[in-house]
Amino acid sequence: MEEAAAVRRAASEATADVVPGELRETIEDHVADGSVVPGVLTLLSARAVSGDDPDGLAEQAAGVQLIYDGLRLTRRLAHANPWRESDPSATVAADGDGRDRTDRDDADMAILAADVLVSRGFYLLARTEAADDAVAVVRSFGRDQTDRETATADRAADIDRRLETDILELAVTTGVTAAGGRTDDAAGIASEFTPDGPRFDAVDAFFDDARRERVASLSTDGGRALNRND
Repeated sequence: MEEAAAVRRAASEATADVVPGELRETIEDHVADGSVVPGVLTLLSARAVSGDDPDGLAEQAAGVQLIYDGLRLTRRLAHANPWRESDPSATVAADGDGRDRTDRDDADMAILAADVLVSRGFYLLARTEAADDAVAVVRSFGRDQTDRETATADRAADIDRRLETDILELAVTTGVTAAGGRTDDAAGIASEFTPDGPRFDAVDAFFDDARRERVASLSTDGGRALNRND
């Protein structure tokens, strides 16, 4: 899928200068392991409004994607909490090069990677109309993860899904505003597209005909993104 390739390429370029190499590899491995649904939705939303790709659209899509990947990694680490003193996994192990490394060391590198991902995502969206929305997503994520610490299992699962909802809304907002439209329908699409669990399907499976038609409903009428009830 060309959109997925474009997002991955822009995301890779945005983190190509990260040093040291070990940190960059951690970032690349984590991004490659995930779905680029948020970035692709950004592209499709803009194209639905304008019919083409506005200037800088791929970079904005990468910004959305990197923020999601960074928060997704942060969420995983928060749930596993490898820094616990009682964590039996915090034992020395040897990697492929024969070097000794602890799971805590890997977690330290991973949390640094998460910080870099989010900060690079912010950088790519800093001069866009979606900048404030990006900040709101991260703040909401922080509050949700704090609430999750004392939540029941069922409520914790609902809390985890909020990241996917929020990032989808950010994707639509970023794409539509990049194309000069308004985001009346961003929340509607986000709630409809949120997956059952805290992980997106692969892009080709996620964007079936029905979802592509739904995104296409963002076409403009007098410069405004259409609402479903119009």
